[in-house]
Amino acid sequence: MQITQDEIETALTIWGNGKISISKAFEEGGIEAARMVASANIDAYYGYNLGPVLFKPTMASGEQTFRPTKAGALAYFCGHSEDYPLDNGFAIMGWRATENITSGTFIQGDVAMWMGWIKLTNKDGSVTTVDKSFGYKKDETGALRIVLHHSSLPYQP
Repeated sequence: MQITQDEIETALTIWGNGKISISKAFEEGGIEAARMVASANIDAYYGYNLGPVLFKPTMASGEQTFRPTKAGALAYFCGHSEDYPLDNGFAIMGWRATENITSGTFIQGDVAMWMGWIKLTNKDGSVTTVDKSFGYKKDETGALRIVLHHSSLPYQP
């Protein structure tokens, strides 16, 4: 079940569209609607069903820097969590568009890595650029799953 470059490009688009759908759900239905959409997104394309996901969100710190569980990812994307009080909800920030700029890709069989920039545009037209690395693995059905997600803000000397 060889992963292809096209599958990676599709996975990146799906990830970005997921953040847009979570933002819109929050605006239209509040935090519970956003959580429902975010949970469905996580189930659809993250690999928590395969084991821990190596997830390092952009704006996480201290003992909560790494999120190997679905609950940690959901808190990061939606905020409003007593267990993760510093999370503001990355995916509820009014996102309307994403652009992926590939730096490099590594593919070996059913495992692949991608690294580059993702530019997210919010409803006011403001653009946020993040450094991203994704690791993918195909599950038993052939679906591409994120098993590594590292994100950081670009270095500013």
